[in-house]
Amino acid sequence: MATAVAAAALVLAGCGPSQPQQSATSPGTGSASPAPNGTDSASPSGSATPDASGAPSSTAAGSPALCKAEGLSAATDATGGGAAGSVYMKLMLTNKGTEPCLLRGFPGVSLVADATGAPIGAPASRDNTAAPVDVLLAPGKSGTAVLRYTQARNYMECKLADAAGYRIYPPEDKGSLFLAQPTKACTNTDITLLSVGAFQPS
Repeated sequence: MATAVAAAALVLAGCGPSQPQQSATSPGTGSASPAPNGTDSASPSGSATPDASGAPSSTAAGSPALCKAEGLSAATDATGGGAAGSVYMKLMLTNKGTEPCLLRGFPGVSLVADATGAPIGAPASRDNTAAPVDVLLAPGKSGTAVLRYTQARNYMECKLADAAGYRIYPPEDKGSLFLAQPTKACTNTDITLLSVGAFQPS
C-alpha cells in the first residue's frame, strides 16, 4: 500500500513540472512574435536619424533660396558700347519679391521670335572672363551679367530672321523671362551671335 502511494507521488511529481514547462514555452513563442515587431517599430525611431539629418536641411532652408524666374524682372543697359560689329549690354535681373534670393552662375539666353516662341539659332555661349560668385539679391536689388550680341549681318552665311527679343533663364532654373528687344537673328545653329558672363553684384 505504501509502495503504491509512493509510486503515485512520483508520477504526480513528474507531471507537475512538465506542464509549467509547456506553458512557459507557449508565452515565450508568443513573445517572440512581438520581438520582430519591436524591431520594425525601432525602424521608425531609426527614422529619427533622417529627422536628425533634417536639422541641417532646416538650416539650409533658413538660407536664401535660388532666384526663380517668377520672382524676377529682366532689363538690359546698352551703355557698355560696342566693338567690331558687337554690342555689349548689361543684363540685369532684379528681385521683385519680398524675400532675398541668390543668383549663382550663368544665365541661359536665346533670341526668340516672340514671347512664347522657340529659340532662334544657337543659344548664348559662356564668357568666363569673370568667375561666378554668389550674388545675394535683397528685394528690389539687381545682379548683372555682361551680354554680347554680334550683328547677324556680319555673317555672310547667316539665314536672317526677325527676333522679338531674348528668352532668359536664371541660373539653375527651368523657368524663363521674355525681354522684348527686336533685333536680327540667324537661324543657323552653327552661328553663335550671343555670349554671356556670370552674374556679378551691381
